Amino acid sequence: MKTSSVFIFLLFIYLNTFPQQTVNEFPVLFYNVENLFDLDDNPLTNDDEFTPEGERHWTYKRLNKKLNNLSKVILASSEWNTPAVVALCEVENRKVLELLINKTALKSIPYKIIHKESPDHRGIDVAFIYNEEQFYPLTYDHIPIKNRSDSTLKTREILHVSGIFNGTADTAHFFVNHWPSRYSGLMETRPLRKLAAQTLRSKIDELLQNNRLPKIVIIGDFNDQPNDESIRGELKAMRSDHKIKPDNLYNLSANWAESGMGTLKYQSQWYVFDQIIVSGALLQKNTLGLFTTPNQAEICDLPFLFENDERHGGMKLYRTYNGYQYNGGFSDHLPVILKLGLR
Repeated sequence: MKTSSVFIFLLFIYLNTFPQQTVNEFPVLFYNVENLFDLDDNPLTNDDEFTPEGERHWTYKRLNKKLNNLSKVILASSEWNTPAVVALCEVENRKVLELLINKTALKSIPYKIIHKESPDHRGIDVAFIYNEEQFYPLTYDHIPIKNRSDSTLKTREILHVSGIFNGTADTAHFFVNHWPSRYSGLMETRPLRKLAAQTLRSKIDELLQNNRLPKIVIIGDFNDQPNDESIRGELKAMRSDHKIKPDNLYNLSANWAESGMGTLKYQSQWYVFDQIIVSGALLQKNTLGLFTTPNQAEICDLPFLFENDERHGGMKLYRTYNGYQYNGGFSDHLPVILKLGLR
């Protein structure tokens, strides 16, 4: 589309002419990019349909279109302040991440990659991209989801990255999630998401025990909503209108559904699967260093991410495919963003 190309070009000119963002604000973006595959058939994973000969006829032209679309979203997600940190899910490998940051308009930003191949049966992973001029990673690890017999599930690992932003003495802890899907049925897959929640909660408890009031950001596609048992019961993420205690977790996405908002649509219903959860240490009013407020967590409902929903009414997400028919859009999820401030 010509309008898309012009938009990316203008953003590219702007970002090379003016400062990218103020030092007192660090946008953090999460985006389920929906099937960002390369063209190659990996014999170890179920990626056959995303090859030139596969059912979706996934070609270089289509991949390039997808990459440029995603760069447009990232650049526009926080007005003129490009994200300091971008967490992604449904990426196949490091190759597509390298293409994203080096072969699109994002090449004007010094983004670096943290990524590892996961045991997921489709070969899709979570990833972490950071602006090296604004964020310095200290440590990172990938946390597998294991069942009671200590066998690793063939699903995405949880990525934990700790680091510091420029001008801060605080260590920020990020946990990037893509919990098991509902594809095989809600009730059948619910125990898997509870297991993911228990795994994450164990790591949070460990962090709280070994660090004084850690500043934690939990982001991802949880394939459950804020009021579901995995989030409220197992992870113990409560609403932010509760009394803020520094060692509790608060779900800044909890009120989105009540306001009629969502991050993905199934038939006529919107759901909040993509969420932002933080530790109370980031929300306390007297917090020095990194902080945020509940209204700094938002869904990025950029107009170009939608198209008319002829079947169910209203709008729906402008996806790369509708079924197996190529559509040329973006994703079946909306991105979510958190703005961290500095006192």
